[in-house]
Amino acid sequence: MTDLQSHHNLLERYQAVKNQVQELADNHGHRVQLLAVSKRHSTESIEQLHKAGQKAFGENYVQEGVEKAQALSHLEIEWHFIGPIQSNKSRQVAEHFHWVHTIDREKIAKRLNDQRPEHLNNLNVLIQVNISEQDSKSGIHLSEVNTLAEAISQLPNLTLRGLMCIPAPLDDTQLEHEFTAMRKTYEELKQNHPSVDTLSMGMSQDLELAIKCGSNMVRIGTAIFGARH
Repeated sequence: MTDLQSHHNLLERYQAVKNQVQELADNHGHRVQLLAVSKRHSTESIEQLHKAGQKAFGENYVQEGVEKAQALSHLEIEWHFIGPIQSNKSRQVAEHFHWVHTIDREKIAKRLNDQRPEHLNNLNVLIQVNISEQDSKSGIHLSEVNTLAEAISQLPNLTLRGLMCIPAPLDDTQLEHEFTAMRKTYEELKQNHPSVDTLSMGMSQDLELAIKCGSNMVRIGTAIFGARH
């Protein structure tokens, strides 16, 4: 495949996903932000999508994300960190990203707060919920959300924006049950924390159900970029 064909296919897939998300958002009566998950994909692909109007990109790996943010610093890109954070990598996340989706303990929140450079705006953070209660996944139980949210709200360099989850591969009935539980907790959180406005759930395989259940940010990788090489 030539570079030109590859570029054309990328933009075609992107437009198709964008149209699908817009249609679902219209059907369910709320706005939905599309986050393009660019891990393991080239800066050239990100640049092409940025030219086509995509402004928010998600990265799972700190080093890769930082390198991309530096290489593309001439572009107005909103970088979201969506992978697990190790303590020894928190400074790089605090210095180079605009959003973090994966806060699941107070210790990491405090480190990000203390390491956020003074000249940057507050770091936008989401609490990661382990909605399927999988041992292999990061995140907290729904019952712990309020306690962690309260702790984050005391940190001056962070702004609590909402919740995120990565559910287990389930049938639609179970998945809808979990997404609905997330939505309920999100609505309750909004009552106590005025800055909360984001429910990040839904990926390439389940975005339709997620939006139906109230998601207003979907994280899409494969459906836009194609399979990773």
